Amino acid sequence: MKRLFDITASGLGLLVLSPLFLIIAVWIKFDSPGPVFYRQVRVGRGNKDFRLFKFRSMRVGSDKKGLITVGGHDPRVTRSGYFIRKYKLDEFPQLINVFIGDMSLVGPRPEVRKYVDLYTPEQLHVLNVRPGITDMASIRYRNENELLEQAADPEQYYRDVVMQDKLRINLEYVADHSFFKDLKIIFMTFKAVVTE
Repeated sequence: MKRLFDITASGLGLLVLSPLFLIIAVWIKFDSPGPVFYRQVRVGRGNKDFRLFKFRSMRVGSDKKGLITVGGHDPRVTRSGYFIRKYKLDEFPQLINVFIGDMSLVGPRPEVRKYVDLYTPEQLHVLNVRPGITDMASIRYRNENELLEQAADPEQYYRDVVMQDKLRINLEYVADHSFFKDLKIIFMTFKAVVTE
């Protein structure tokens, strides 16, 4: 039922949002040189790598200067990037990942290999389900960039505090998830984005 919902919802989403995708794509191309999409290797279900789609919101090569975005005014972020990141529009292309089966609409947000390699054997259980576009941890940490900006060492704070709490929340989801809980998380995500 979950997979059928994912295919149907992502397919309809891609169809309905295609005009918006086109507008964002044109904006990104005019705003800064480089591709429209940013494809980053993340770790998915079964501890397997896949390429996650996002609208590019940073200048080309910015990921080589660090994987964590700090604060609301990271100089690597483009003008269009500030807007699409604020309203989570950069995440919309992940509907492609959902449609082809790499991801689900709801599930633990996929991490890069660098951080997954730090997981304990128990924490690796978050990889028992498909990663998602949204989850309870994403809602709780929707202002994560601002939190990291206040940390003396953002990288360490993310690794030792934020990531650990996110994993705790996601392990609870893996242990007790259902279709109706997923619908609730989707509703809460929309509410969080609209009231931001």
